[in-house]
Amino acid sequence: MKLKPVLAALAVASALPVLAQSQLTVVNFGGANGAAQKKAYFEPYEKANGAKVIGVEYNGEQAKIKAMVESKKVTWDVVEVESPDIARGCDEGLFEKLDYSKVGAKADFTPAAVHECGIGAFVWSTVMAYNGDKLKNAPVTWADFWDVKKFPGKRGLRKGARYNLEFALMADGVAVADVYKVLATKDGAERAFKKLTELKPSIQWWEAGAQPPQFLVAGDVVMTTAYNGRIDAAQREGKNLKITWTGGIYDLDYWVMPKGTPNKDAALKYIALASSPDAQAEYAKNISYGPTNTKALTKLDAKVLGNLPTSAANAKTALQFNVTFWADQGEALEKRFAAWAAQ
Repeated sequence: MKLKPVLAALAVASALPVLAQSQLTVVNFGGANGAAQKKAYFEPYEKANGAKVIGVEYNGEQAKIKAMVESKKVTWDVVEVESPDIARGCDEGLFEKLDYSKVGAKADFTPAAVHECGIGAFVWSTVMAYNGDKLKNAPVTWADFWDVKKFPGKRGLRKGARYNLEFALMADGVAVADVYKVLATKDGAERAFKKLTELKPSIQWWEAGAQPPQFLVAGDVVMTTAYNGRIDAAQREGKNLKITWTGGIYDLDYWVMPKGTPNKDAALKYIALASSPDAQAEYAKNISYGPTNTKALTKLDAKVLGNLPTSAANAKTALQFNVTFWADQGEALEKRFAAWAAQ
């Protein structure tokens, strides 16, 4: 007698995976990066799979992923995370392990891109930037950034220990190759904070990637640290902002799948597309972040290549962000920074 309701319930249950597959939720940091991803990845994926990609913007809150995974209510399928977060999240079991047989050959990717819990999405840099309309003599080194006599005015810095401590040591004469060796010592950390204290009266803090170009255009700061893609986006809008690549810190963002995503197969398809040479080349044309798939580089012209952190000229004096160092010492340094900034 109760067969019809049971059959109806089974029909609904069997339809659920289909409904889940009809859309894919992809989380990124928004802005120019989000717009470039939409063009290079979202649209081709939708066309190829007949599924809607829902883009969600966030600020890297790993607590949200942790809450979803622990409550077994995962609504995000693919998430862009920064390098310290892939390492930490993988250790905590927050991400699915990546099946490379469905994504691509590991040998096609820059070595730093290959991770058991995800794959490098792009290479980006935190660099020094200034307004070419307001500053005629370009700063060349981090010592110039600290020199408020030669270059009077405010300096924009991201509010946090990461990157700033490395830049402070470079400004104090530490060679790029020795930065983490020095910073790992008690005296080295002391030296970095002492150098930051020198600049403190001239610092204007930023917390969102959109702020540095806004500060430069408004004349609030004479130079600032910035994500190179944000400066690229402002240049595309006709702003005369410039980058000094010397001593820039490059890093990777990664694609991960939160543990328990109901759309794992679709998520893998998306990651595979976003890791392909054609899609990565298209992405690099829309924002100057470097491909992780080395085959994408052959599809880009000299002008595009020249604006990427991965170009030979720009990478020559660059420092690779040390994920292991920050995983080990980051918490203590960030606490010390917060106390120092509040003084």
